[in-house]
Amino acid sequence: MQTILVTGGAGFIGGNFVHRLMAQGGVQVVNLDKLTYAGNLDTLAPLGGNPGHIFVQGDIGDRDLVTRLLADYAVDAVVNFAAESHVDRSIDGPAAFIETNVLGTFNLLDCAKAYWMGLSDGRRAGFRFLHVSTDEVYGSLGPTGLFTEGTAYAPNSPYSASKAASDHLVRAWHHTYGLPVLTTNCSNNYGPYQFPEKLIPLIIQKALGGEPLPIYGDGSNIRDWLYVDDHCRAILRVLEAGRPGEVYNVGGNSERTNLQVVDTLCALLDELVPDSPHRPHVGLKTFVKDRPGHDRRYAIDSSKLQRELGWAPQETFESGLRRTLVWYLEHADWCARVTDGSYRGQRLGAA
Repeated sequence: MQTILVTGGAGFIGGNFVHRLMAQGGVQVVNLDKLTYAGNLDTLAPLGGNPGHIFVQGDIGDRDLVTRLLADYAVDAVVNFAAESHVDRSIDGPAAFIETNVLGTFNLLDCAKAYWMGLSDGRRAGFRFLHVSTDEVYGSLGPTGLFTEGTAYAPNSPYSASKAASDHLVRAWHHTYGLPVLTTNCSNNYGPYQFPEKLIPLIIQKALGGEPLPIYGDGSNIRDWLYVDDHCRAILRVLEAGRPGEVYNVGGNSERTNLQVVDTLCALLDELVPDSPHRPHVGLKTFVKDRPGHDRRYAIDSSKLQRELGWAPQETFESGLRRTLVWYLEHADWCARVTDGSYRGQRLGAA
């Protein structure tokens, strides 16, 4: 049975990835998460009692802990989701992003290298270190074109700069030491278990409460939206068959402006919550001062992943958004529990 060390596995994408791994079976998951505000054991509650899932609360920057987990569980692969990930928070407090995304990734890489070098030849050949990153490292696109794996890095926020630095470290550990690494750069994820500070769950929560729906600037910033389970399938495919040292872009082929996202959500809420006193929800829209340095457009070319590894997204934006909204409507208790007193949907990153 393969053993995978998943870091950040109580967060949004990491949690969904762990659920997918456990559902397919035949694998043991060692789940290391620091349990910051965005990492929640409620996300992992459905796995309670599953002997194949081992949760460990801890920091990827803790060298002794990471070293011990790799050795004690005879880990075959590391999948690194652990990261501070919200651009607005990086504007208000970049230090945590440097500590986790840069120094934490360095420590994880260095521990993995030492462990990998001590493996037998057969196990060393099969070991993988998969680093999950973002399209934001590429900067901002003009009105046309797509990010490819060869696009030059041009990060514009403290968050994207910290992720760019971690990507470069991963590349360097492969080219310098031979560590068999894989990197994925994804577009904007959405779906179940996403902490309600990001656009889609934030809009859902505010609309249900009849609060103003904040739209940055004129709402014309464009993102390529990727349903989280499609992303998890892509990561699994890269882990199974990706070529060490390679980068794979993962996109949803679903470019939308922020305004289009909010309008689509409002229409879905009108349909699925017909007794809401706040219908039509589109009337709650309000435009607020834009985020400093807000990148205008991101869009991913995932043709390499599709061509070489046979992956393609299964959800359209409309079908994925409907599934997402239904999940949040059915899991209001999850939202209430994970939103503690430190964050209640207030504006972050206004600088």
